[in-house]
Amino acid sequence: MAHRPKIAAIVTIYHKYSHAQHIVDRFLEGYGWKNRHHYPEMDLVSLYVDQVGDNDLSHDRAQRFPSMQVYPTVAEALALGGETLSVDGVLLVGEHGDYPTNEKGQRLYPRYELYQQIVDVYKSSGKTASIFNDKHLSWSWDWCRQMYDQSQQLGFAFMAGSSLPVTWRTPSIEMPMGSEIEEAVCVAYGGIDSYDFHALETIQCMVERRSGGESGVEWLQAYRGEQFWQAHHDEVWSHQLFESALSRSHTLTPGRSGFNDVFPTLHEMKEIITDPVAYHYQHADGLKSTMILTNGLVQDFNFAARLRGQSRALSTQMYLPMPPARTTLANFFSPQVNNVERMFLTGKPSYPVERTLLTSGLVIAGVDSLDQDQNQQQTPHLDIAYQANSESTFWRT
Repeated sequence: MAHRPKIAAIVTIYHKYSHAQHIVDRFLEGYGWKNRHHYPEMDLVSLYVDQVGDNDLSHDRAQRFPSMQVYPTVAEALALGGETLSVDGVLLVGEHGDYPTNEKGQRLYPRYELYQQIVDVYKSSGKTASIFNDKHLSWSWDWCRQMYDQSQQLGFAFMAGSSLPVTWRTPSIEMPMGSEIEEAVCVAYGGIDSYDFHALETIQCMVERRSGGESGVEWLQAYRGEQFWQAHHDEVWSHQLFESALSRSHTLTPGRSGFNDVFPTLHEMKEIITDPVAYHYQHADGLKSTMILTNGLVQDFNFAARLRGQSRALSTQMYLPMPPARTTLANFFSPQVNNVERMFLTGKPSYPVERTLLTSGLVIAGVDSLDQDQNQQQTPHLDIAYQANSESTFWRT
């Protein structure tokens, strides 16, 4: 029998609809993929759970899968109770759980702290394993950068990020490699230090494919409340792209009750949207991008870009049907898990972790701008240049 990689899962909490449940369950139970129920060609053999609540599922999973053992520490989970690293891959899912929030509104998930415990095992063992980190790297830029640098120094494959870049798209289109993009927008929903990250990953997975690749970001400015509406009036971001993105939404709130598909006027948007937020930023090559949260208006993630020489915008929705309202399975986690599987099997990331290093920094800059009277944040530390993979990794319909 061919070698089956052994996988450890390090998670903050494991309950229904938690990210750990969506990701770890797929490694244990399999998932629908390419016309069949797919079982990963690897074994999830160990689990560490940082917080165990009344709604915990980890002990149920341990009983149903006796080949997987729950360990009391990260080190033991990676060493399978021994003294040295004994797994081939690590899932780090630091999302959900009862953790404090700081004065800026950042949830202090211990992704960095758990990552350091993993790295400590690597150093003491003299060997490493691939790591997937769910969502952004950390709430601290210095910690984000340290996590990335350690992966480079120790030489292990490292992937991170959102499911938005790999989920279905409606329509099912990709940004052509080498495109000359003049401006990009994502209209989405959710909170700061949360769904803003998903919206930024939506933008980044598209604009990184432009001519010259990603060049980094020079500055970012956030807008909120009345300052958002003034920026919209001043066309800080393109009204054409804003409308193009909204045209892809499946959840657009009608401008008037009793009507099904009426595009809301600006006055109606001001009545519908609660607490609008935008992050407007400039890349080092001059491209300007804007992430917009419009709670009350939409409940999905919609992208639009203007390409040089084209009169019509390129636009699509990254389809993310959230349970329990619009799905039971949260199937957008399936392509994410499938890409992680590929890394565990090949030792090569399916897409560049630099994308998530950059978007992690953009989230932090956005939160800082909001915290500092919506001032423009200079971001010389986000001089993160990289090339996108030519291969597309999103889930085709």
